[in-house]
Amino acid sequence: MEGANCKRCGRPLKLAHSVEVGYGPTCRKKHDEAEAEFLKRQITIEEYAEFAEKAVGR
Repeated sequence: MEGANCKRCGRPLKLAHSVEVGYGPTCRKKHDEAEAEFLKRQITIEEYAEFAEKAVGR
């Protein structure tokens, strides 16, 4: 467990669970929020194809 650092801020991790996930509690929350926002903005290939068809006027 010793020597493990947070993947986000680089601070030493103290709790076994934090070492397992690679983030301290605060950074884990921020990471999860950023990941959720990223995923919310993603589109599927089907959505892209539909947009592309409309863009070329098919």
